[in-house]
Amino acid sequence: MSTSSLEETVSAIGYAKVIVALNAAPAAADAVADAVPESSIAGHFMLPDAAQAESLAVSASAFASRKFKRAEPPTERRVRIYHHLGLAIGYVNASGLAGLEADPQVGKVEKAPELSLIRPKVVLPAKLGVGPTWGIKRLKADRLWAAGFTGKGVLVGHLDTGVDGTHPALKGAIGKFAEFDMAGDQVPNAPPTDSDEHGTHTAGTIVGRAGLKGAFGVAPQAQLASAMVIEGGQVIDRILAGMDWLIGEGVHILSMSLGLRGFTPAFQAVIDALRAANVLPVIAVGNEGPNTSRSPGNYANVLSVGALNTGNRVADFSGSQRFNRPINPLCPALVAPGVGVLSCVPGNKYKTMDGSSMATPHVAGLAALLLQARPTATANDLERAIVGSCTLPAGMPAARGSHGVPDAVRAFEILTGTPLPAAAAAAPPRRVAKRGVRERMPVGRKVGSAANKAGRRPKVAASRKKTASKRKRG
Repeated sequence: MSTSSLEETVSAIGYAKVIVALNAAPAAADAVADAVPESSIAGHFMLPDAAQAESLAVSASAFASRKFKRAEPPTERRVRIYHHLGLAIGYVNASGLAGLEADPQVGKVEKAPELSLIRPKVVLPAKLGVGPTWGIKRLKADRLWAAGFTGKGVLVGHLDTGVDGTHPALKGAIGKFAEFDMAGDQVPNAPPTDSDEHGTHTAGTIVGRAGLKGAFGVAPQAQLASAMVIEGGQVIDRILAGMDWLIGEGVHILSMSLGLRGFTPAFQAVIDALRAANVLPVIAVGNEGPNTSRSPGNYANVLSVGALNTGNRVADFSGSQRFNRPINPLCPALVAPGVGVLSCVPGNKYKTMDGSSMATPHVAGLAALLLQARPTATANDLERAIVGSCTLPAGMPAARGSHGVPDAVRAFEILTGTPLPAAAAAAPPRRVAKRGVRERMPVGRKVGSAANKAGRRPKVAASRKKTASKRKRG
């Protein structure tokens, strides 16, 4: 059940960190399963280095946004079970690995990968506008807005560096937030904060509210369930904890711009668990160029996203790769706007960025618009509609763009089986005069007392002349 890479690591180092797929079914989103308690498999796991565990506890406490008491300190924890995912994680030596493979509660054992943030290729100060960004127009998301579909009532999952909850572009947009510290424990009552700027930028692309600075959120009335899971510390523990939390919150769309360079099957059990929980994983393919990709963005059962530029070409940095498999052999599945993407960053600021990380939240936002249109849609339904709506622009090689670029209107029609409704009639803007400034009356318009006064003045003048004449005669 284990891989040769795992066995080689155990042989070379003496132990390895593993992800264990449990045979018990994952829990429903509204209940925690106790079918496989930690105590029943804890004996297979070990604490490889007490001194390192103690140092981890110290650093985790130092970097957490607030102090809290842990249910179990890192110096004592052997294994952690993520009940909604149906997965466990911990360190094993050779005998522990053999014990796991023989345990009927265990389905599969994989060496835990070390995922990292897919950082943008270019970051620039923003040139702000007032209308929808080019990416929103390219996907025709604004056409869905006009028909009344803005993501309202939809909760979108977001695993990243966190999110700045004080940014005005995200006011009212953050429905849930969780901070998972360096040890992988959730910090109670943590305020929405960003340990970098990447998370706030990707969050803005999904749910940013339109304002004087522009309209860049694809689903501007959706809510975000954001978890700070990267970077630093026990990254895989943090990511799994974030995913498990999102399932518990009832999320059905996940935007994630994380990955391990190259291909590893180690995260497959995690993606399988998300799909089993009816979650659509929308994941960046990576920024290392042609014939490269990142896991899990290169898996067959994720909605993998590459970057498109304003010239309808795949960005040079965007990853793409073909695999020897019958289903979805080419990744990414599609490309979306990922060059010159305007969004918010911490500190009440805005920047443009380039990267498949910027393309991914566009597609997650589109999925939110569609889920509002058909709330009963499954993750598979959303994926079929988005991929089915794609067209490959003229001159774009399929080897780079795969299915091409999504079309929000076409995706709506595929998902609902009906044409997009006509745009809702917008009420004419109300004219409001500035305080202390008298509004100029339109030429030729007679309104109220002003017209009456103007009409009476000649009569008043004539009356005065008549009175004066009588006085003169008398």
